[in-house]
Amino acid sequence: MKRYILDPTNETTPSRRARLERLETLSGVTVGLLDISKPRGDLFLDRLQERLEEKGASVRRYRKPTFTKPAPVDLRQQVAVECGAVIEALAD
Repeated sequence: MKRYILDPTNETTPSRRARLERLETLSGVTVGLLDISKPRGDLFLDRLQERLEEKGASVRRYRKPTFTKPAPVDLRQQVAVECGAVIEALAD
């Protein structure tokens, strides 16, 4: 079964991207939690942070200025440099 990742930013032709290998362990990995600034996303990320830290991950938190636009380039670059994995919170 083929799986596709779609970019929800109004792309007219979906980009093809190879899926990355799953991490073998979270122990010692810095996981970035990106709050997209929607209501209650921080509550979800608070609980997720607890669970990740129980698994040995180090967690860094980030927040987009607004959910209506893509994350600024400098924020995306910072997350890419500082983290081995990223989780985005989508909530209302």
